[in-house]
Amino acid sequence: MLALFLALASPELDVRGISVSYGNTVVENAYRNAVEILRRAGRRTTLGVGARRPLKRPLAVARETHGESGLGYAQLVPAGVTLDFVKSLERLLAEQPQPVTLVTLGPLTSLALALRSDAELVRAKVARHIAMAGNIAVQGNTTRYSEFNAWCDPEALDVVLRAELPTELVGLDVTRQAVLAPPEIARLGSAGGAGGRWIQDALRFYVEFHKRAEGLDGCIVNDILPIAALINPSVLAFEEQRLVVDLEDGDHRGHTRVDPTGARVRVATRVDMAAVRPLLVERVFRGGGAAGARGARPTATPSVSLGAQGAGGAGGARA
Repeated sequence: MLALFLALASPELDVRGISVSYGNTVVENAYRNAVEILRRAGRRTTLGVGARRPLKRPLAVARETHGESGLGYAQLVPAGVTLDFVKSLERLLAEQPQPVTLVTLGPLTSLALALRSDAELVRAKVARHIAMAGNIAVQGNTTRYSEFNAWCDPEALDVVLRAELPTELVGLDVTRQAVLAPPEIARLGSAGGAGGRWIQDALRFYVEFHKRAEGLDGCIVNDILPIAALINPSVLAFEEQRLVVDLEDGDHRGHTRVDPTGARVRVATRVDMAAVRPLLVERVFRGGGAAGARGARPTATPSVSLGAQGAGGAGGARA
């Protein structure tokens, strides 16, 4: 949710489409959530629907983390149930006149399916792929070793890594530092007007989860970092590494680890949160989710196609 609001409120980015899938919640809720986020942002863009379930694993969502709807206590209309007419990620990519940056904020299933269907199309249309997934040197948030998006569908992540697209992993090593404190969230209720209160309601459930599960005051907003780095590249520092993902069952399922035989991936290793926080405060919180940058002419327009899982967050925001 916060990542989408930030992208939609940033004139530096040209958001070409949003593809939703399972993740924080089921795909029907995810689609409804994306529609509501666009409405509140005052923006229009093409919406697509990707994967409804993992390639091989049973469907698992994050109700305990984000609530039944995927957006905590935020008020939402009931979700629809018929999404068969909505474009797939593959079709969204095919319609792009020029290569785009693809940001995946949930499990990698939709991208894996597109690669299996038409790898040449994906290679032609995806100039850069940024995935909020994985963890290298820090503990996982689903098992001791695994981050949620990687754990949900390790086979899909394996397909994507082996394809050796120009992929960058923004994982828990940096996103665990993206913490919103209770006072920041509380200020949304007054500073952001009705929109701010809606965002606050969505976050309150997530804050309660962190307090209950980790004893943390606040919440970790993983998904904002890939978007912030597109706006300001100095936000993240990357290192090239070779990675594999473990596919066996148990605690190591979805474990992303360094291996000399693995695929080449750029991995985010450092984050400058002092540069991230003003983007979130100025563009999302003060506008209550409204696209405050609307009408401003972009100085640079990298095309962005967002793959939003659950339209609610990543790895805990697991979208």
